[in-house]
Amino acid sequence: MATTTPAPATTPPAQTPPAQPSRASAAATAATTAAPTTATTGTPTAATTRTTGPLVRLGGRWVDGYDPEDRAYWESPLGRPVARRNLVWSILAENIGFSVWLLFSITVTFLPAAGFAFSTDQLFWLVSTAAIVGAVLRVPYTFMPALVGGRNWTVVSALLLLVPLGMLTTAVLDPTTPYWFFLLTAAAAGVGGGNFASSMASISHFFPDREKGLALGLNAAGGNIGVAVVQLLVPKAVLVGGIAVVGGVVGTTEAGRDLYLQNAALMWVPLVVLAAVGAFFFMDNLGSATFSFAGQAAAAARRQTWVMSFLYIGTFGSFIGFSAAFPLLIRNEFPAVDLASYAFLGALVGSVARPFGGWLADRLGGARVTLVAFLAMAATVGLILAALASGSFTAFLAAFLVLFVLVGAANGSTYRMIPIIFRAEAAELAAARGEDGPQTAARARREAASAIGLISAVGAAGGVFIPRGLSESYLATGGVTAAFVAFLAFYVACVAVTWSVYVRPGTLFARAGV
Repeated sequence: MATTTPAPATTPPAQTPPAQPSRASAAATAATTAAPTTATTGTPTAATTRTTGPLVRLGGRWVDGYDPEDRAYWESPLGRPVARRNLVWSILAENIGFSVWLLFSITVTFLPAAGFAFSTDQLFWLVSTAAIVGAVLRVPYTFMPALVGGRNWTVVSALLLLVPLGMLTTAVLDPTTPYWFFLLTAAAAGVGGGNFASSMASISHFFPDREKGLALGLNAAGGNIGVAVVQLLVPKAVLVGGIAVVGGVVGTTEAGRDLYLQNAALMWVPLVVLAAVGAFFFMDNLGSATFSFAGQAAAAARRQTWVMSFLYIGTFGSFIGFSAAFPLLIRNEFPAVDLASYAFLGALVGSVARPFGGWLADRLGGARVTLVAFLAMAATVGLILAALASGSFTAFLAAFLVLFVLVGAANGSTYRMIPIIFRAEAAELAAARGEDGPQTAARARREAASAIGLISAVGAAGGVFIPRGLSESYLATGGVTAAFVAFLAFYVACVAVTWSVYVRPGTLFARAGV
């Protein structure tokens, strides 16, 4: 008698998992993929937000599914080209932000000629006030790309620069403007300092870890060079009346030249508009860029966040602090020197050196590059002291330019250290907990991104410490030798911390190649 073999049970169609496309094929077809958006804001809804799969372009220039760590995806048209386009406009917006932030560093040197009888200490306070506000704003600015979108916040933060520009124009046109209004204007200029943190936090999501050093170095250098641009162009603009659209001559220089100080602010207005418009049309918001206050609290609780903050005062703090003080320092120590010919050089060479430091860190290790830089910075401060004692401007300028190169390179190398430090700590914790690789990497990226805001904010405090240190040294001793001796001692402390925590053989971070 024949028997019938029963047919194997089948899975109902509704329970069959859909086939998942490979990353390579996803990249090839992503351009035709669409997803719904909210009816009012154009931002992704909870139902459409994803962190894997092909890149999806949503409304309001939001994109999702962006994964630079996948090499095939990164090499596709939706990887590197997207990252580079966002980087270009990020650099422009950050560059102008830095220019506005450091606007007072060069503008204060012209205030006496415009009829404002402020003391040297008051002028240093104007420079320091912009630095204080910029440092504080870096913390909330770090959150904004994840909360409202990197492209959206770039537009808003660029337009905010118009506020201090308008205030400064008003202030310099009236010789009776009180000092407190200048302080308020300097505080408003601090919004430009916050742009660095939001820009770096946004761009870090576009590039893979293996290329972050150079990408972040270029982004930071493009912003930092805004300091050189403002110190180069403002002296030329305020002595040329042709570009003044309001007011007229506001003073006369010692050389008898008419002074159009309002141009120091007005010249940036069209560039601010260009940055905002360019960001609006050509940048993107990443749905995968997330932020949580819990993650920020976790980063703040990490000892390494504060160790790196200390070192970042020595690197970026030195850059921004010396850049802010350099014009006034030259004016006070070498009054016969043509300020317009030299004031911008320090910030220029420091900015150019920053991506080189990131590049070296990618190849030699950030901690090693940083250690050597701090050693050389301490030695160079000794050369500056010798130049001041000799009264040689040539020796002073040469030593200071070397210091700016070292500081710029160390900026890039310290920034490169941050993601590796958090990755090493996360891997050690994951081994103890038995977590898998993706969980470990994701946590490391979140904590590193959160820590960047705190580290950059604390580091920017150098923009306060250095100008105030120089001013207090003038008040107490009549010179700046005491301040530079203190700076030298601080760099020696940075050498000790870098060696003991990150370079000393046998430590976790030395094994991780930080």
